[in-house]
Amino acid sequence: MPAGSAETAPAPVRSLFRAVQVDGAKPPCDRLLLRAFYPARPAQSAAERDSGVLQADAARAPLPSVIFMPGVNCDPSGYRWLAEGLAERGWLALTYAFVAEEMPGAPALTPGLNLDALRPDSYGQRPSSTVLPALLGAMERLNESGPLRGLLDTGRVALGGHSAGGSAALLNAHPGWFPQLAATFSYGAHTGASTMLGHAPGSHLKVPPQLPLLLMGGERDGVIAASRGRYGEPDGDASGPIERSFRESVAGGRGDAWLAILAGANHFAPVHPEDHSSGRPFLDWRPARPPQEIRATLLELCADFLDAHVRDDMAARESLVKKLEAGGPCIAKWECK
Repeated sequence: MPAGSAETAPAPVRSLFRAVQVDGAKPPCDRLLLRAFYPARPAQSAAERDSGVLQADAARAPLPSVIFMPGVNCDPSGYRWLAEGLAERGWLALTYAFVAEEMPGAPALTPGLNLDALRPDSYGQRPSSTVLPALLGAMERLNESGPLRGLLDTGRVALGGHSAGGSAALLNAHPGWFPQLAATFSYGAHTGASTMLGHAPGSHLKVPPQLPLLLMGGERDGVIAASRGRYGEPDGDASGPIERSFRESVAGGRGDAWLAILAGANHFAPVHPEDHSSGRPFLDWRPARPPQEIRATLLELCADFLDAHVRDDMAARESLVKKLEAGGPCIAKWECK
């Protein structure tokens, strides 16, 4: 039976913290704080009870990994519910906090972006993520010692993200740059190209075509609706940029590229608890469905997609198709190509 399947009892979830050097970053913004969530076994020794560090559940090994990239000024604790939900299903889930000054004079929590790599004359030639090498290296070290030693599948890594972090995930999911990557997913993200970087109005960047992909969004995304001027387009359309990204920027042709627009969901649907003290939640529209219902649907779609395309679990693919075809209260529209 595949680890993480519906018949497998949820595992206790524990987490580890690590400080990770980001090569090329200037002090003091040259470290990120990593948190790694994993399925654990119950404490079995006095040392474990004293330290609180529990061994990973070896029965679920090898554990595939998910790296989740945050939105700008979104505290990674807001994604803990998603990381814990995936860890319960037998995944190692990595979240992180990284402060950088990518826009002069505007230090922020950021997914880690090299904006020069997104300009018209450089996009596609090199990664635009400044932190992904450090995150992949940290995952390798987690597999070398401690409670996860020898239990990770470091060659099968999924890359996901929310908002700007989702765009960073989509645009850096290139196995030629990062051979460990096996799939990518996003929520509230699109491939619109900023006119500030020199792109023509209405331009969309192409997504690397090699990997399976799940592009998710909400039909009440007030942040996207209010931000279209950045891309030379009129404000007002909440999910259109995500749908256009799927249709124009994603290659398709293999049946492993998916679009899911969630009914009643807004931009900050993946962030729980809500945090109105930073970022741009004041632009968002109110959700039209219970937030916990939306989060449950989001977790189910992510888990099925990841199990299907990273673990090669055909039952998970069938489950994903059934959920989308059935519609349900949280599925507004979907496509596969």
